[in-house]
Amino acid sequence: MTTAMYEPERFRSQAYQAVLDKTDASGRLHISPECLDSMCREAETGYPLEICGLLVGNIHASGWQISDVRAVANMNIERAADRFQLNPVAYRTIDRELRGTGCDIIGVYHSHPDCPARPSPTDLDSAWQGFVYPIISVCDGKAADIRCWAINDAGNRFTPVIIGNGVRP
Repeated sequence: MTTAMYEPERFRSQAYQAVLDKTDASGRLHISPECLDSMCREAETGYPLEICGLLVGNIHASGWQISDVRAVANMNIERAADRFQLNPVAYRTIDRELRGTGCDIIGVYHSHPDCPARPSPTDLDSAWQGFVYPIISVCDGKAADIRCWAINDAGNRFTPVIIGNGVRP
């Protein structure tokens, strides 16, 4: 991904900086190139609006193992350019489909159109401890960066999660 990235002023604000914990998470995100490509294509297709989806897999001692990504509609119609809200019906449907398969919903991905792949205070407000959160930066319609995050042990900030191939936020 070589597209230029943007950093609106708000991403440099104290409120945005306060949601970041510089300590790496203890686990890594293990995800196939096909799943990464799928998320990036979806983010590009959805541009200039935020897209979102669910990560399916398992949590192990080494981190999060993603076996599938499932697109979910962004229900935030009014602020879709800079906010997402997962469709709760789709979440429940996918959760039911996974029963007995040995896999679970273990994370949520979304895009940041024309913004960095860093979490916002709004992202922190809706995050669940134990889940992993890849964010795809899409600039001028092209995926520019992907970074991954998880809630820290204190439950008050996002900590960087290294993507299996070594990508660190």
